[in-house]
Amino acid sequence: MRAGICASMLAVAFASIGLLRHPLAAQEFPARPVTIIVPSTAGGGTDIIARIIADALARQLGQAFVIENRPGAGSLVGTVAAANAAPDGYTLLAGLNANMAVNPSLFPKLAYDPIRDFAPVAMLAEYPFVVVVSNKLPVGSIAELVALARSKPGEIQYASAGNGTGQQLSVELFKLMADVDLAHVPYRGAAPAYADVISGRVPVFFDNLASGLSQVQSGNVRALAVTGRDRSALLPGVPTVAESGIAGYQYSTWFGLWAPRSTPEPIIEKLSGEVHRALADPGVKERIAASAGEPSAMARADIEPFVKAEIAKWADVIRRAGVTVQ
Repeated sequence: MRAGICASMLAVAFASIGLLRHPLAAQEFPARPVTIIVPSTAGGGTDIIARIIADALARQLGQAFVIENRPGAGSLVGTVAAANAAPDGYTLLAGLNANMAVNPSLFPKLAYDPIRDFAPVAMLAEYPFVVVVSNKLPVGSIAELVALARSKPGEIQYASAGNGTGQQLSVELFKLMADVDLAHVPYRGAAPAYADVISGRVPVFFDNLASGLSQVQSGNVRALAVTGRDRSALLPGVPTVAESGIAGYQYSTWFGLWAPRSTPEPIIEKLSGEVHRALADPGVKERIAASAGEPSAMARADIEPFVKAEIAKWADVIRRAGVTVQ
């Protein structure tokens, strides 16, 4: 009995030491460079926003925040690596719609769980899409596109950067909400897609505003709408899809930071506060705006419920549209 009591007291004592240690660890954090895993190649949207935030955090905290690009298998390689990293705050994941909300429905045997395996640190930014069409397509608005598509069900084609990408899913959501039938033509990225969009062979494309803006400004394609909640300051004269008659439609690529699930709460809280401090910095805001993004103001407590809702939303769209990555 006495031995059992002593063992219990020791357990409580060690637990207390652990609880005391966490605030101290947070005060000392980071004591060495922090790695942010980007599960895609350098130069893409995830890489751009991760580097903007990494630069700001390095200035604020006096330690390097190193970007490690780990592309492969539709973002699976980098995301799994982050899930299996030591939960000490020194390895973070740059997450987005694809790996945190869409992959659970595209890959039935996913090697990670976005909710079980990760703790949210902060949302970073949202990047809306722009709906562009070939100058040869006789439509000047979303309403005219819908009318034309309804008159020719399944005949008008839309381009994407590949199966399961945002360029496909944004259109499949549009098709469901607008009750139209557009035929999907996947490409290996946006660049080859634009050749056929411009020529009129595949005349419709929902693309990242960051890459679509130059095509619109050069007159290569016509912008019908942006897909965000609000109009973009980069294209102020272009309405949103919701304004254009598809009430409630909204699509943006969102980005955030996550840590392995068992990372100490004080460290996550410190990182979260520093990210929000960075997002309030005028220089950071300017860099995000220049890349066609909008800084996020989402509270950390709202991130997990938001991601759960996004997982359910895209599971429904993927099921109804029959989207696969095979």
